[in-house]
Amino acid sequence: QVQLVESGGGLVQTGGSLRLSCAASGQTFRTYDVGWFRQVPGKEREFVAVIRWIGGRIYYADSVKGRFTISRDNAKNTVYLQMNSLKPEDTAVYSCAARTASTTWAPWSEYDYWGQGTQVTVSS
Repeated sequence: QVQLVESGGGLVQTGGSLRLSCAASGQTFRTYDVGWFRQVPGKEREFVAVIRWIGGRIYYADSVKGRFTISRDNAKNTVYLQMNSLKPEDTAVYSCAARTASTTWAPWSEYDYWGQGTQVTVSS
């Protein structure tokens, strides 16, 4: 079992930055793919970024490419999401999730472990 806890959310103005953290406990998630997703009430959960264990490949949603950076520190069992140049449309609850390492794309429904989420609000 892997327990995930997000932190780092908050209120920021347009153009500002936040760094989200996803800390794992219970067992190491070194061999897991870890993704960040976000959701606005009434809308479907949206993929943001993923960092894969195999090959360290990283993928971003087009909407955040060039502004967000995902990274992992295996020694600290933590994955980060650095968010720069934030826009009001980035406002959402951000959640991290983990799944067994793979080389294939997976929607959010195929992730096994989830954090509780952290609110990010970008004011205009």
